[in-house]
Amino acid sequence: MTASQSNGTSRASISPGEHLVDLRNVSKAYKTEAGDFLALKNIDLTIGQGEFVAVVGKSGSGKSTLVNMVTGIDRPTRGEVIVAGTPIHLLDEGQMARWRGRHQGVVFQFFQLLPTLTVIENITLPMSLAGMYTRRERRERAMHLLEQVDIADQANKLPSAISGGQQQRVAIARALANDPPMVVADEPTGNLDSYTAEQVFGLFERLAGAGKTFLMVTHDEDLARRVSRTIEITDGKIASQSLAVA
Repeated sequence: MTASQSNGTSRASISPGEHLVDLRNVSKAYKTEAGDFLALKNIDLTIGQGEFVAVVGKSGSGKSTLVNMVTGIDRPTRGEVIVAGTPIHLLDEGQMARWRGRHQGVVFQFFQLLPTLTVIENITLPMSLAGMYTRRERRERAMHLLEQVDIADQANKLPSAISGGQQQRVAIARALANDPPMVVADEPTGNLDSYTAEQVFGLFERLAGAGKTFLMVTHDEDLARRVSRTIEITDGKIASQSLAVA
């Protein structure tokens, strides 16, 4: 399949060895009644292509804020955020939405599927919004992704008619719709039972093994030990980083 370039947005080219994510001296302050609250403090972080990185830390430590910097959902107060060769902190909202549609897939804890669309329509929608693939190719790709996550038989159901674990699988398929180089997941197993969480994480492992880059926020220490690198955030700073033990 070839992606349509009708909206004028092309994929960035990353040279071998170049970092897919590069955060440079990133700080984020939020205004509160008590004054500015620094959620992130002078963060420097790089993530290479094909890495599976977990972000851990206590509630309020800055994990989700860090992820929001990488996805462009939020902007740094100071510093630079360069992803797939693009300084995304300089993009306006419209540019950011177009860029994200082609370069990142995002998986949320509470799925955030559109309730009035069927499973397959939830997956084809990002392709349509990004102007990628023909209508026939979109449906074929959506079915292929549903087969990858083992729920192709649920394609024509509404999200309310399937289980939470199945909804999360749909959310993963949706995140992969435009074949982004990177998937960002914020507590993707936090709302699932242990059996389903293991299945979802196993899917992430298979995709990472095939070269997809993953950045995942998690409270699950057992899952965090299975990724290629774990980053611990404490009080808005990177407290430690550890590589997987072979």
